[in-house]
Amino acid sequence: MRLHGIDFTSRPRKAKPITIASGSLTRSTLAIDTRYRLEDFSAFEKWLAHAGPWLAAFDFPFALPREFVVALGWPTRGIDVWRRITETVAALPLDELRSRAKAYCDARPAGEKFAHRATDRLAGSSPSMKWVNPPVLYMLHAGAPRLLSSGVDIPGLHAGDPKRIALEGYPGMLARRITKAPYKSDEKAKQTPARAEARGEIIGALLTGDHPLAITVEPAAAILAEMQDDASGDALDAVLCAVQAAWAWKRRDRNYGLPVKVDPVEGWIVSCDAGE
Repeated sequence: MRLHGIDFTSRPRKAKPITIASGSLTRSTLAIDTRYRLEDFSAFEKWLAHAGPWLAAFDFPFALPREFVVALGWPTRGIDVWRRITETVAALPLDELRSRAKAYCDARPAGEKFAHRATDRLAGSSPSMKWVNPPVLYMLHAGAPRLLSSGVDIPGLHAGDPKRIALEGYPGMLARRITKAPYKSDEKAKQTPARAEARGEIIGALLTGDHPLAITVEPAAAILAEMQDDASGDALDAVLCAVQAAWAWKRRDRNYGLPVKVDPVEGWIVSCDAGE
């Protein structure tokens, strides 16, 4: 079984590609041997279609908060409701989806602007309907329909090819369980020695397996160097997602570590309730 971690962007390009870390698991040791940098969605779609068996954790939200979906009047019940919602998302221009999210927030009281998924609250992730700082709504709009079109299997949300398994990951959650210090930035001015030191602390924990998911990472030398040197954090985030994928694979006989009942509207971030 090949395991992958995907650091995603809603606007892939040479300067900011979709970054993928790939490897295999032996007992509790994850050997990361390959890194991909996909500079456009065509390359990403081709990658999604590649033959399994594989399991991947993707760093973007797969679904919207139930409360927001209800407010939009979209389906919340019935067979394969995630597919129907995602098809609706795909049919909307991004500007229209953002406008609907903004209208929802504008009508809410201060401090309660965004609706949250249950998994966002546990993971400490941004609400999946948020369009700024970070624009995860854009990532959902770009990513979820492509997962649906690719025919992958998404446990708890959508039945697809059982040899290509997609799970929602969130590298920031695992990083924060190792250190609370900021470790990355796309802004040059914020790419400081302190952030480099924080990346080193995260990497050290991954190399020893001394973190809540207890997966030891053995990266190829070039990948290890990139994890440290890439101040944007993309290389490290891809590896953190791969660790979440490995944790899930070890629990494949227990629904990949997901709750017994996943909300079919909201989905779930893998390992978000794995313990501190």
